[in-house]
Amino acid sequence: MAFISKDFRSPGEAWVKTEEGWERKKVLECGGKRKRHSSEGSISDLGSSGEGEDEEVGCMPPHYHITIRCTREIAGFNGLTEAVKRLDFRRSVRDRKRFHYICAFLLLVSNKGIASLPGSAQRQLLQMVEEVASHVNDSQQHPNVLRGLALKLEHIVNQENQKCWGKPLGSTYLWQEHVARIKRIQRVASQIEIREPDPKATPKLHELPEECVREIILCIADHRDLESAAEAWETMAKLVSEQRIWRELTRFHFNQRQINTILDLDKIKQMGETKDWKQIYHQLRRTYGVNDDYQFAEVLALCRSCCCLFWPSDGHPCIVDQSPDYKQRVEEAGGQLALAQPVPPAQFLKYFSL
Repeated sequence: MAFISKDFRSPGEAWVKTEEGWERKKVLECGGKRKRHSSEGSISDLGSSGEGEDEEVGCMPPHYHITIRCTREIAGFNGLTEAVKRLDFRRSVRDRKRFHYICAFLLLVSNKGIASLPGSAQRQLLQMVEEVASHVNDSQQHPNVLRGLALKLEHIVNQENQKCWGKPLGSTYLWQEHVARIKRIQRVASQIEIREPDPKATPKLHELPEECVREIILCIADHRDLESAAEAWETMAKLVSEQRIWRELTRFHFNQRQINTILDLDKIKQMGETKDWKQIYHQLRRTYGVNDDYQFAEVLALCRSCCCLFWPSDGHPCIVDQSPDYKQRVEEAGGQLALAQPVPPAQFLKYFSL
């Protein structure tokens, strides 16, 4: 017997027509307001106050329940397209806290090969890259990230065109649509120019006192950015050479136990303030490596209670809120965030069969 839903006795999924085509209503519930076509043919917002049903849609924070381990009782499948939509990746591109996380995710997927993904996943990921291009063009920030993505896409197109059949397997129309979108992205990446600030705007960076410039440098978490800043300006070069800058950078990336294993404490006491923290940092970096997760201002989290991926700043509907007894035990253990595990981009991709 042919059936549409998981159970032929159920009415099936509820679908909503959007500007991008038909989409399941449960996917649109996560991700804020979206445009949809009403029954009269006009376009309305999901989550608007026009109808009672629309008020409920879009009020749920972005989240996605995953299946970590399949058992005889639970057989689940994690879909990359649905996860990207329910976690609102495309809209998160314009969030400065999540921008680098999304771009790192796109680079990892590109390295694995976009052409091997399902057609819906290919379209969704390329739309995200196009959103990155639009954001970089509007904000005038991170053009190097966009150029890296554009070069990766160009390499994918060239690699697919060199195959014996001349194009990847699948829909010819879909691949032509991808190529057109990639050309638009490359055009934006090649034409983008960083506009100079208004000459009348004050104060300028070179007019700031050294104390302010030092605080700016202390916010940099990558030693390569420190070295580039030192080459750009004499004042920054003098500040970057200070021991405090490298000491704070070392303590940011490494704990005291790691530092103590590298350093001979007796020799440090004899040396006093003459220790070179720049040398100590690079020695620790070669020994332990630098955790790349520190470059992200916000990282996806996995709730251990309900196996749900979510953004920590938005939260998620959890089973803890439904059980008062369980919620009390969680609060005694340190709160709901104590049960959340950070999920870097590489770990996020491991939940899907790519």
